[in-house]
Amino acid sequence: MAEIVTLAEAIAAAVHDGDTIAMEGFTHLIPHAAGHEVIRQGRRDLTLVRMTPDIIYDQLIGAGCARKLVFSWAGNPGVGSLHRFRDAVEHSWPRPLELEEHSHAGMANRFAAGAAGLPFGVLRGYRGTSLVGHTTGVADIVCPFTGETLTAVSALRPDIAVIHAQVADRRGNVQYWGISGVQKEAVLASARAVVTVEEVVDSIEPRPGATVLPWWTVDYVAVAAGGAHPSYALGYSARDNDFYVAWDEISRDRERFLGWLHEHVYRGEPAC
Repeated sequence: MAEIVTLAEAIAAAVHDGDTIAMEGFTHLIPHAAGHEVIRQGRRDLTLVRMTPDIIYDQLIGAGCARKLVFSWAGNPGVGSLHRFRDAVEHSWPRPLELEEHSHAGMANRFAAGAAGLPFGVLRGYRGTSLVGHTTGVADIVCPFTGETLTAVSALRPDIAVIHAQVADRRGNVQYWGISGVQKEAVLASARAVVTVEEVVDSIEPRPGATVLPWWTVDYVAVAAGGAHPSYALGYSARDNDFYVAWDEISRDRERFLGWLHEHVYRGEPAC
């Protein structure tokens, strides 16, 4: 049975320096509260994995938590660049950042392969691109049935997956609905899993289109109401569009970013 603990306890138990961590959630259910707890606990040398690193990873990179980013698209959705990400790549501040870039389809296939316990996924999507020559874990493969040349992408098997969901029951079964992204695949592919939820309920009610992660796929559940902010949790909160716009200016300047980090994440503790 998954343990129901505080968020601080979950991150302390599950996330270690040097881990490969996938914090997934597409458009909504992005686990921002968990990301902030990783920053507060001072984790370092993390390999961050995410299909669409947006401001959650901009904050982790700016706080000095990341050594490497494995991704398929990076930006502040609907606004522009990730300035802490760019500062790390262009000026090695606060530390150098190694990059491994894939396509959306490639990342999805890598997660699916990891979830299935397979060594790699297969797709056509990389054919004709330069990614094959510039990205590790990508190779041509010949179909034994048709002779077609396809692309193999190595499976993703993170040390830890962190997602946000709407509800969990007291045994640790998790239910989420809305745009699902690759949360399920990330959890099943990872050695450990932390799920933050809006609330814990006595029993999960069947819901059309919902995904249920059984208790044995999850290690820790932590209540973090509003834990997806500034993204949203369908049925519980709305997307804070103003914050995404404000982040563009907050993150442009190192000192302003550190001031934001100090006030809103460290809560009075010294910033990185």
